[in-house]
Amino acid sequence: MRHLHPRTAARRGLSAPIAYVLTAILILIWLPAGAEGTQRLDAYLKGLTSLEADFAQFTFNADRTRMMEGRGTFYLQRPGRFRWQYETPGKQVIIADGKRVYLHDLELDQVSHQSEEKALRGTPALLLANNDPIDRHFTAKPIDSTDGREWVELTPKAADTDVIRIELGFGDTGIESMIMEDSFGQTTRLNFTEIKRNPALDAALFTVDEKAGGDFLSFD
Repeated sequence: MRHLHPRTAARRGLSAPIAYVLTAILILIWLPAGAEGTQRLDAYLKGLTSLEADFAQFTFNADRTRMMEGRGTFYLQRPGRFRWQYETPGKQVIIADGKRVYLHDLELDQVSHQSEEKALRGTPALLLANNDPIDRHFTAKPIDSTDGREWVELTPKAADTDVIRIELGFGDTGIESMIMEDSFGQTTRLNFTEIKRNPALDAALFTVDEKAGGDFLSFD
C-alpha cells in the first residue's frame, strides 16, 4: 500500500464537493425523526433498507457561475454502505463500506481512501454518523415551495461546519432534490431520478478490491 507525503495528501485528498456528496448520503442513511419539520423524512425512511437512483449534480460558485456538472448512479444499502458512481465528467466511484470511504478514479487507475471520520471532517455528515438525534445538530423546518414539492430546510447548529444550509425536496417518489450551500457561497444541487426503493443490491457494489492493480493511496 502506498502512502503519500502529508502535503501531497492535502492537495490530492477527498475534495470538498465529494464531502458534500457524502453529507447528502449520510443524511439519507442516518437522519432520524423527531424534530419539527422532519415528519416527511420519518415517513420516507420508515422501512427503507436500500435505494438506487440516477443523479445529476450541479455545483455553482458564489456568483452562480456553474463550476461542475456530473451525472451517474447512486446505490445505498442501510446501514452505512453506499456507492456513488460518476459517469461524467470523468469515471469515478465513491464507495463506503461502513468504516472507510474510497474514491476510485478509473481513468487514473487510482484509489484514494480515508477513515470515515477524516473524510467527513468539517461537514455535517460527521455529526450525523454517530446516530445522534437530528435536533442536537440541526434546526429543521418546512419551507415554502415554488415547484409543487415539499421542502425541508436543515441548518447546522455548530458554527464551524463547511455546509451552512441543506434543503431537501420531496416529490411523489421521495427525496428528488437536495441543495447544499457552504460557507464560501458555493452551492451544490443534486437531482434524483429513476428512483428504486428497496431493490436487491449485489454486496460487491460496496467493496473495493485492493489487489485490482493501480495505486492504492491512504490519506490516514
